[in-house]
Amino acid sequence: MMTKKMRLPDLLKDFGKVFSDAGFKAYLVGGAVRDMIMKVPAHDWDVATNATPQDVIKLFKFVVPTGIEHGTVTVHYKGNEIEVTTFRTEAGYSDGRHPDSVNYAATIEEDLARRDFTMNAIAASLEDGIIVDPYGGQQDIKAKLIRTVGIAHERFMEDGLRPVRALRFAAKLGFSIENNTYSEIFKEEIQKKVISISIERFRDEFEKIMKAPKPSTGLKMMEETGILSLFIPEFDVCRGCVQSDYRAFHKFDVLDHLFYACDGAPADKLNVRLAALFHDIGKPAAKKLHKETVLDGDKNDGSTKEIETITFYNHESFSEKITEKILVRLRFPNETVHNVCHLVKEHMFHYETGWSDAAVRRFIVRVKPECLEDLYDLRLADMYGMYNEKVDARYSASVTLLHELDERVKKELEKKTALSLKSLAVNGRDLMAAGIPAGKELGRILNELLDCVLEDPEMNKRDILLETAKKINRIS
Repeated sequence: MMTKKMRLPDLLKDFGKVFSDAGFKAYLVGGAVRDMIMKVPAHDWDVATNATPQDVIKLFKFVVPTGIEHGTVTVHYKGNEIEVTTFRTEAGYSDGRHPDSVNYAATIEEDLARRDFTMNAIAASLEDGIIVDPYGGQQDIKAKLIRTVGIAHERFMEDGLRPVRALRFAAKLGFSIENNTYSEIFKEEIQKKVISISIERFRDEFEKIMKAPKPSTGLKMMEETGILSLFIPEFDVCRGCVQSDYRAFHKFDVLDHLFYACDGAPADKLNVRLAALFHDIGKPAAKKLHKETVLDGDKNDGSTKEIETITFYNHESFSEKITEKILVRLRFPNETVHNVCHLVKEHMFHYETGWSDAAVRRFIVRVKPECLEDLYDLRLADMYGMYNEKVDARYSASVTLLHELDERVKKELEKKTALSLKSLAVNGRDLMAAGIPAGKELGRILNELLDCVLEDPEMNKRDILLETAKKINRIS
């Protein structure tokens, strides 16, 4: 039996009383209702009402007209932002995104009819908590099923983002998509609507998939439905790109490895998740097959056999370039593009116990101290993606080496040795005062001084560095 009433927070009851005292009806709608039915924390409050935006502005002291042309305002109430929208119906979506006309509706039922999925078409009265569920949304939530309100083809033709949202909800909630709803996504007419959406709207949904508990669920459905190829066709060549040879380093092809590596990255670190998804995307371009003849170890007669080795030398450079192209096209912020590409570029570090302290210091400088934790997380995600399971640290030499590197890095950082030009005991002005002319040569000398200090931190003294700089200048 489906719930008939919902227990609402006191904040919403008080908010709703303002409407009812003025003779209006108000309902909690959208994701918050769905989350509360699922008994998970709800944060964003969306309210639907028969009050017009002008009515709402009169009822509350602080109101921002965030989307007043569509009947939406944002009310600042008791330290919360509550989005309030007048009951409405929508007609015609000639651009596959915006309704051609928005008309106010008389009832909450009419308002719910315009929504995308049944689980999002449930309302709860702020006055008494009574639930309005005309499309069986509660039943679908219980069945963990994503189903459109009404005919799937019509809902998807109204807004090309809705198929992508369906995949995102499946990944985020762990729900299945109802068969008729899912099959519509494959149709050419729907695909044309999907590709017509703005790149920013796709990016926002893609980013939410990346933050899902298990991104591979959404990513695999994006691949299966063809949506991934519409927006990130660079992944196409990764499917079927075999990585495993006789050494058995990898269980999966490149694309599955990337999907699973994404699962293995921390959900709260978008940059690491993106880097995990793209870190090996350049492998198909870098792939080389090598055949060699070796002794057949299974026989003792000296006979030989031919083996094939797969290599991906310098694939991180290919991956970095492709990643930058994709993230720029998806219009991610410049900082995100820079940080993700940096992680992709550096993910192939090979630490060994025999590294000198100077080598550890150079590693820190190359990777950048602020990126170290993310790079470690990326390495662990890469390991996870090899077999789609978490590596048991007790039996993994790779994890042991990673922990060892981390400890050595921490010790070097604690020493507060010079790890940048800014931390040298001399600067450009000092070198110019010593007779070294400004220009590219001065910059080169400063970098050589830093390299000297990385090798021997005791050299970071003004007089030693000035003398060393003069020698370098004379030699050059």
